[in-house]
Amino acid sequence: MAKTYRIGTRTSLLALKQVEEVVSNLKKFYPDLNVEIIGIDTYGDKDKFTPISQIEGSDFFTREIDEALLKGEIDFVVHSAKDLPDNLAPGLFIAAITKSIDPYDALVSKNNLTLDELKVGAKIGTSSLRRKIQLKNYRKDFQIIDIRGNIEERLKILDETDLDTIVIAAAGLIRLGLEDRISQRIPFEILKPHPWQGSLAIVARAEDLHLHNLLSVIDSREVVLL
Repeated sequence: MAKTYRIGTRTSLLALKQVEEVVSNLKKFYPDLNVEIIGIDTYGDKDKFTPISQIEGSDFFTREIDEALLKGEIDFVVHSAKDLPDNLAPGLFIAAITKSIDPYDALVSKNNLTLDELKVGAKIGTSSLRRKIQLKNYRKDFQIIDIRGNIEERLKILDETDLDTIVIAAAGLIRLGLEDRISQRIPFEILKPHPWQGSLAIVARAEDLHLHNLLSVIDSREVVLL
């Protein structure tokens, strides 16, 4: 396999770990696979202030990378599956969705407390509208505080402010080797996660049938659409 495949990704440590995971899985089938990882900052990486609840379903975290893919500057892209926009840009195709390594939302709290152990009026950091609504439905006394940033930045906010806890996808903590920060995997009946949480999405150009076939070996979906 002489060709070198250029993989587009965001530049955060988590995004790079996600690419490593995909490459490792592909090399189980293609030991001679050659790749070049190309980091691209997205608007979502630069804008640390807009609440996630205002941009959910958009291409906030994917636009610049997908544009590079359409221009032929890279061959395929690794995204967190839950970051995919509701509608992919014309000309793009989801070649694979990997099996989730952990679908749960995780509570990371001071003193390792669970949701039920949190004090009345506890401050919980999250920007996801889905999480906000479900947490308030569970306990109306919770104060939900908008926070932005990568996982390391959000953990720092928790450690250095008066927040009592934050909610993060467990998969992200696992990929960063920070599973020990998890105070509780929140039960699905309390917090139902995104359907693709913990999974990775590999996106290619719709015309590139060779890549669709190459990447399909790590597709966890029951039906592969070609």
